[in-house]
Parts: sequence; C-alpha cells; structure tokens
Amino acid sequence: MSAVSSLAERIEAEFSAADQREKQFLAQQAEEYQDRHRRLKLFDQTLKQLPDVWRPPLEQLAKKFGERVNVEPKIEPGRRSATFNFQSELARISLRFSVAPDPEVRKLVVSYDLDILPILMKFEKHSEIEFPLEAVDKAALAQWFDDRIVDFVKTYLALHENQYYLKDHMVEDPVAKVQFPKYAAGATLERDGKTYYFLNESTCREFQEQRVSDSQEET
Repeated sequence: MSAVSSLAERIEAEFSAADQREKQFLAQQAEEYQDRHRRLKLFDQTLKQLPDVWRPPLEQLAKKFGERVNVEPKIEPGRRSATFNFQSELARISLRFSVAPDPEVRKLVVSYDLDILPILMKFEKHSEIEFPLEAVDKAALAQWFDDRIVDFVKTYLALHENQYYLKDHMVEDPVAKVQFPKYAAGATLERDGKTYYFLNESTCREFQEQRVSDSQEET
C-alpha cells in the first residue's frame, strides 16, 4: 500500500469517526429531550395531586389576615406560586410560596421567600423542601407548610412589637397617658384638624366628656 493511499484511509477514518460521534450525540440529545419531556409531564401530574396539601394552609393564612393582605396567585410553565402582600404602616411585607422542578426536572422543590423592607431585625428569608418527583411525601409537605406559616406569623407579630419599627409610630392616649403603637388604637377621634388615639372606646368617651365639660366652664 502506498503512503498516499494509507494517508487517505486514515483521513477518511477520522471523518467517519467524527460523523459517528455526531450521530451518537444527536441521538443522545434526542433521548435526553424525550426523557426531560416525560419528567415535565410527571411534574405537571404531580402538581395536580397536591393542591389539597397546600391550599388549606394558604387559605387559613389569607383568612386570618383578611383585608390586610392581597393574594396574587401565579401560574407559569413549570411553576406555581402565590404571593401575599401584607398591609402594614411599619414595613413592606411580601411572602411568596412557589413550586417548581429542579434544573434536571427530577425533584419537586417548594420554596418560601419572605421580604420585609426596611430590614430592622433578623428573620428567615428563605426556606425550601424538595422531594423526588416519583415520591412526594404529602404529610411531610403539609407539615412544612404549617411550620412555615407559623414562622411567618411569629415574624409578623415580632415586627409589630419591635422598637425599631415602632419608633415613629407610637402615640399616646390623652386620657390614660399610655403610649402604644398607632395601629393598635382601640378608637380614634378627629378634633380641630388633629387625630387623637385611644386605648379603647371608654377613654375616647371620657376625652369627649372632658372636652364638653371644659367648654361649658369656659362659657
């Protein structure tokens, strides 16, 4: 065999090997695509089985806060989420629960994200739990939701007892001479362009009666 023909065969062999590698790569990619597509279908099927797990605790949370919270459910391809925006004079509070697959679409990942601005105290901003798509533990997931909601409630209440958040929101009952957070006032009264805050209706009535008495004495 001549050197020229031997070289040609070697070159052809390299081209053949490269062609074979390309075919194997494409076949592998097609197989991985099909496998991923199958796992995404499994993820969607799993989601359809879980609303009874997360809906009750989230509804309980929304019910407890009533008009003080705005709930924004959101459905995107491969993701479900619900954002709770809480009304507070002290801070901007946003709580989001979301469900999505991991990057490989082999696990179901449930996340808890809490944002409070301004940040004037420590709190848990993020938590998550994950399960294999084929083996979601509903009892464990339900317990996780319950625990996260209780943690949030503790944080919310702590925020409204925190001296740094309350610093510019304290008022004084003019009758009882007791200071308390403005949002906790049991009664308010508008008089002469000024708002008065009271512990309850009783001190509010006493204040009004005192004003009437003072007015009569002046006349």
